Amino acid sequence: MSVAGLKKQFYKASQLVSEKVGGAEGTKLDDDFKEMEKKVDVTSKAVVEVLARTIEYLQPNPASRAKLTMLNTVSKIRGQVKSPGYPQSEGLLGECMIRHGKELGSESNFGDALLDAGESMKCLAEVKDSLDIEVKQNFIDPLQNLCDKDLKEIQHHLKKLEGRRLDFDYKKKRQGKIPDEELRQALEKFEESKEVAETSMHNLLETDIEQVSQLSALVDAQLDYHRQAVQILDELANKLKRRMREASARPRREYKPKAREPFDLGEPEQSNGGLPCAPTPSLTASSSFRSSDKPIRTPSRSMPPLDQPSCKALYDFEPENDGELGFHEGDVITLTNQIDENWSNTKALMSVPRPLAAGAILRGPQGLPWPELAAISPSTASPAVSLDQGRQLPRPAGPGPGPSPLLPDLRLA
Repeated sequence: MSVAGLKKQFYKASQLVSEKVGGAEGTKLDDDFKEMEKKVDVTSKAVVEVLARTIEYLQPNPASRAKLTMLNTVSKIRGQVKSPGYPQSEGLLGECMIRHGKELGSESNFGDALLDAGESMKCLAEVKDSLDIEVKQNFIDPLQNLCDKDLKEIQHHLKKLEGRRLDFDYKKKRQGKIPDEELRQALEKFEESKEVAETSMHNLLETDIEQVSQLSALVDAQLDYHRQAVQILDELANKLKRRMREASARPRREYKPKAREPFDLGEPEQSNGGLPCAPTPSLTASSSFRSSDKPIRTPSRSMPPLDQPSCKALYDFEPENDGELGFHEGDVITLTNQIDENWSNTKALMSVPRPLAAGAILRGPQGLPWPELAAISPSTASPAVSLDQGRQLPRPAGPGPGPSPLLPDLRLA
């Protein structure tokens, strides 16, 4: 910077300090100028804030806006012409609906409705993209250009005017010490800057009809968007109502539960937490047993209906002799008739998923006990129950105090 420039900056700083600190008065500008300056300042603030709010209106998610700005910057650096667009919320909703509608399938009324709604939401997103483009071209860009050029130029003229005013006031205060020609030049520059700033502000305020037309373009774009949105939503509403009528007209399908697959819980020490299943045929009195035959369990979820007297085994037994019947703990044997005090014929052998409590008395026909077959206790010396054709249910020897896995304990049903 030249010496003259440094001196001028010193004059300005000195005059500013004297006005702010010392209370010195500077050259007053006329009221019309101040009024225009005030209107321009308000216009500048309005344009800046309206631009920011309009962008928030079109792209409400700040995180998505920041990401989009970054991607656009990267695209410009890479020289890519096409940049990614803003992810519209309608488009995201539509993609979600379409994805789940396809998962539900065409057999689902809700799935078909989701597909229809999803396609409509994607159409709304496309219309919203068109709104963004139109508003940017006809509203945002012109206002941004106003900020970057006209308003910025006015601020430059006002700043230059303030500098020349300080220079003129400093030299006027030292009139007599400063050459008159220098004072006259300072006054001319001040008047010139004042005229330029006043002209630029006047032009801006007198051509504000341009801002009105830009605002009208924004409203027209919104109106067009909402017209198309109403049309899309009307079509969607009609589709959904038609689907509702069609679904109501179709006969309702009754629920028919499938037959339950039988399974056996098995013994706790053998099941290892699983659910083993072993389908077996039921045995009748005409079935023949070998000494090595073991009773086969028929899995079931609950106690079979006891329409005849029966008894339950509380221990496992492996047959050792001809005529003996092997059984497992929890097996229920249907009794057909009593031979004597210690013998009974059996009709069939069945199993239950879980044993009854030790000592439980099962019931016979109509839920009544069979008094002739009193509970067979471990003290009985002879085999407990026999099959038709001479098969026997044995009792291992050995006394014991009550039910035990080592003692025979068959409870009557």
